[in-house]
Amino acid sequence: MSLIAKDPQARIDHVIDWSAYLAGQSVIASVWSVHPAGGLTVEEAAFEPGRTSVRVSGGAVGQLYRLTNRVTLSDGQVDERSVTVRVEER
Repeated sequence: MSLIAKDPQARIDHVIDWSAYLAGQSVIASVWSVHPAGGLTVEEAAFEPGRTSVRVSGGAVGQLYRLTNRVTLSDGQVDERSVTVRVEER
């Protein structure tokens, strides 16, 4: 799991490149979630056959959030990746 530092006023994009893990499959659905809920907001999300993206905003200074992307692949498999977002004044 990687770590991203984010200012509470910033709107940032995060991309996950799934292509190395797909073994001939493609992403057919993508859902993003934040834990703990509230504070950090998922504004936009998108996906292509080999990658997913999200734009997040907000968050409370000093708080850590787990941003998780759960994907469904063309053969029905489900996988997920997470990143930790630390909100700090920058």
